[in-house]
Amino acid sequence: MTTHKTPIATKRVGKAISAGLITSVVTAAVMAVALKTGLSPLPQPLGLAFAQWVVGQPLPLPVGLLFHTAYVTGLSTLFILLAPRYLRFLPILGFGLLLWLVAVSVFTPLVGWGFAATGVAGVKGVPATLIPHLLFSLVLWLSCLGLFRTGKTG
Repeated sequence: MTTHKTPIATKRVGKAISAGLITSVVTAAVMAVALKTGLSPLPQPLGLAFAQWVVGQPLPLPVGLLFHTAYVTGLSTLFILLAPRYLRFLPILGFGLLLWLVAVSVFTPLVGWGFAATGVAGVKGVPATLIPHLLFSLVLWLSCLGLFRTGKTG
């Protein structure tokens, strides 16, 4: 029986999905605390607002969390698998900032919040949308650092 080397090893896919899930859970937890404590000026998580926009009716928070988990895990996994040479802090930060630009120019207007959620949070919408993406970058980088170590481990 011959074995074939695949371009993307199964183990690497599992690690990429794990990094995405870790990033999703950590960022969702921080955003939930920020919303519950009133630290975030946003009316609800963007994932929930987008899910409600997609289905056209109000939804419970867990559905928004599922949307968040799906797109954070999916996009993180794609980035890791398609750009394995760029699993350093600055490229991951650039990826997070690119996602932020998409979020503030496409998704916040789509759900009726205006550019960078300034329609619902005023100028506070800018840091309210930027900080989660900076956190995303940090957590994804740390996840990759831990999961994709090269060299010997002690």
